[in-house]
Amino acid sequence: GGPRALPADRHHGTGPDTAGHPPDHHAPGAAAGPPAPHTTPRDPHHAAAPRDPRTLAPASASAPLGNLRARLTSFVGREDDIEAIRRDLAGARLVTLLGPGGSGKTRLSQEAAETVGEAARDGVWLAELAPVDDPEAVPEAVLTAVGARETVLRGAGAEELRAVAERHDDPVVRLAEHCARRRMLLILDNCEHVVDAAARLVAELLARCPGLTVLATSREPLGVPGEVLRPVEPLPEPVALRLLADRGAAARPAFQADDDPDACAEICRRLDGLPLAIELAAARLRMLTPRQIADRLDDRFRLLTSGSRTALPRQQTLRAVVDWSWDLLDEDERDVLSRLSVFAGGCDLRAAEAVCGPTAFDALGQLVDKSLVQAAPSGGGEMRYRLLETVAEYAAQRLHEAGRRQAAQRAHLTYYRELARTTDPLLLGPEQRTAIERIEREYENLRTALRHAVAERDEQEALCLVLSLGWYWQMRDLRMEARHWSAETMALGPDPFSRPVRPAEPVWERCTSVPPPLTGELLAEARRGIHLIHVTCMDTELDTWQTPQAQDKLRIIGETYRPGLPQTCRAPGSAWFYAVLLTGDMERVREIFEASIRTCRSRPDFEWELAVCLGLRANITANRTDWAGDATRDADEALEIFRRLGDAWGTAEALSARGEVRERRGEYRAAAADYEEAIAQADRLGARAQTTVLTARLGTALLEAGDAERGEALLRHVVEQRDIAHNEAMPAARLFLAGWLSTTGRTAEAREHLRRLRKDFSAATFAVFDGFILGSEAWLDVVDGDHEEALAKTRRALERAEEPLTRVIVPHMRAVCLTLAATALAGVDGGSRARDAARCLGAADAALPSGHVPGYQERAARERAVAAVRAVLDGEQYAAAHAEGGGLTPEEAAALV
Repeated sequence: GGPRALPADRHHGTGPDTAGHPPDHHAPGAAAGPPAPHTTPRDPHHAAAPRDPRTLAPASASAPLGNLRARLTSFVGREDDIEAIRRDLAGARLVTLLGPGGSGKTRLSQEAAETVGEAARDGVWLAELAPVDDPEAVPEAVLTAVGARETVLRGAGAEELRAVAERHDDPVVRLAEHCARRRMLLILDNCEHVVDAAARLVAELLARCPGLTVLATSREPLGVPGEVLRPVEPLPEPVALRLLADRGAAARPAFQADDDPDACAEICRRLDGLPLAIELAAARLRMLTPRQIADRLDDRFRLLTSGSRTALPRQQTLRAVVDWSWDLLDEDERDVLSRLSVFAGGCDLRAAEAVCGPTAFDALGQLVDKSLVQAAPSGGGEMRYRLLETVAEYAAQRLHEAGRRQAAQRAHLTYYRELARTTDPLLLGPEQRTAIERIEREYENLRTALRHAVAERDEQEALCLVLSLGWYWQMRDLRMEARHWSAETMALGPDPFSRPVRPAEPVWERCTSVPPPLTGELLAEARRGIHLIHVTCMDTELDTWQTPQAQDKLRIIGETYRPGLPQTCRAPGSAWFYAVLLTGDMERVREIFEASIRTCRSRPDFEWELAVCLGLRANITANRTDWAGDATRDADEALEIFRRLGDAWGTAEALSARGEVRERRGEYRAAAADYEEAIAQADRLGARAQTTVLTARLGTALLEAGDAERGEALLRHVVEQRDIAHNEAMPAARLFLAGWLSTTGRTAEAREHLRRLRKDFSAATFAVFDGFILGSEAWLDVVDGDHEEALAKTRRALERAEEPLTRVIVPHMRAVCLTLAATALAGVDGGSRARDAARCLGAADAALPSGHVPGYQERAARERAVAAVRAVLDGEQYAAAHAEGGGLTPEEAAALV
């Protein structure tokens, strides 16, 4: 006849309220609604006093406790994340999974929760806060989720009802009493829009419920003491591909990611590995191929709109996911987030403050907390901030809609122009490595600034950026970058190398010594500098300089400057000599170097420039034994200066120059030592392009020195590299290796290397190598007995040998070609042209520069030719024909071939 509780009581603890009575009847399955007949639990506050909670038995294990529903799709990856969360939950009572919308926090939380075992023996309970609009309703929502609805008493008097109501009208109190004696895990999902209310509730529950552990998912921390944050990172590419393959097969049974792996990888990469975005993309596979999807990701918000009909509206399209986050931001946060979209590759705090304005510091911290900005330490010892591509695209649209894009892009351009301008001088000395790392870290932003300057046709800004990056491009062997941006900038202003020729006046300061705008002779020199950067990049297409128009431009460049001008002692003005060299005027080239070195010696502040000029002259002199001068002395002095200045890149270049000098003299062991030390210097800077060139030279020197095994291994190592397509190391290494293989009986492999060289580096791409390739192919034809084919290739090689740049770089190439011609002629028609072969040998000997030391392939070719000719001609006949050949002009010798 006493008061009786109706369903369902929410006020008892972890164990039964009296012996034999189960706890809250909703615990096993969290089912809402009335209880089964005759199972109404008692109200503990109107029953016999409960036993000591420490002696209470655990809840019944006849069925799993909690309200987690079975998942309808497979769970892909995240094994390490689950284990990390399990460890977090074992050591902390509040763990918050942080991540942007669509990163998979909800699913991960549920998968991880199922691994906690005895730590949540009274159940894992999921409270979904996404539908909760009013922060005040958070406690009631959690009460409902854990099955602890308010108790109603039947038959109780008014006083009793009033006492119960006063005691239990606070949902936080009811929830605390419900959880107080339970050992349970509570998942609070999607807290970001009610984060303050969620934080207050969690703090209260943790303080009053010692057996409670909370796993929250949110786009920002709850900020409760003791909270452990576990960022939910985007899926790494292999796992993202697995997810795309799994969901894609569900959308289109015939789909296999391996059918178009490149497109699938691009989809996963451009969608930042966000599971929701990948699943939305997979749904599109019903109508589009992976390549079609990848090609349309620039319009991803229109494309990715096919979410589950049963999902929350904000999870059905990619735009809705990001809209949800945007709507939770205040005005300053929206402004800063939208401005951050102009960066590429992230930014540091200084850049963010410069571009985003005075509110950047505070807003950036909030955006990081809300998982809209990713923050991670950078190589520069500072935090670096970046946007996921999806967030960046959304923010860029918002920036455009607000009419603020142009101002943000201008601020970005100004900041990175100054960064480039002030970093450029640091590339010349002890701070070189720091400067290189800074430019590498910010390179995508610098390219973005260049794109904006070109798009706005802002010649001044483009000039400053290209000139500031010119030496970096040189050091990193980024010829295609230098060529592209110099050409784009050239198109923005007048051509300084047009007729009538306007002679250059002396310019002692660097064009980047002051920020734009440049005026007068400084502006004129800046424009000339851009064109000279372009000239130096065109060594990969030397044929383009053979046209009458190109030759005329080279002559104008030569006439614009006079030897000894200060700007020609440093890059890019020093490239003037290269234009003169392309015209074949070697006497002028020698005059240029001598005058430049005199100018540098006259100025104590031109010490670095002096070292560069000495190193360049050593390189030229090493190949020109007909020039007066000491290449070794030049290289030694350049090396001493660079070492004193702490310039590792210059030190490596000077060592390389000395190594080449020693190689030309046959001092192969000493040359190898120089190359090895140069490699060590280049490695200090991470100068991989420089290192591969030096490694190819080292391999060749070792072959010549008799260390064949190590030399061949080094050349093979260079050949196996995959990212040096625009570097001379690869073709040089293939040529040297093919030559070595051909002289050691491995002609089939040698031919394969030359075939690959033809495929990857056509004559139009590396014209300077074409003569070498032809000569190597001709030698292989001789070895294989195809003398007619060898002769045809030798004729073409001779044509290449007469080109101006070839005569400068390889003055002995004509002699090499004539020797190859002799080997071919000696085998034609059973030796009938043996006399002509002897004449070619005589012409080859006459064409050799004084002091030339032949390499292993030259020696092999000559020995074979002499043996073949002497097998047909007697000593007197051979001597007569050889002497006759020595008197032939180059044209007559070529005609003989």
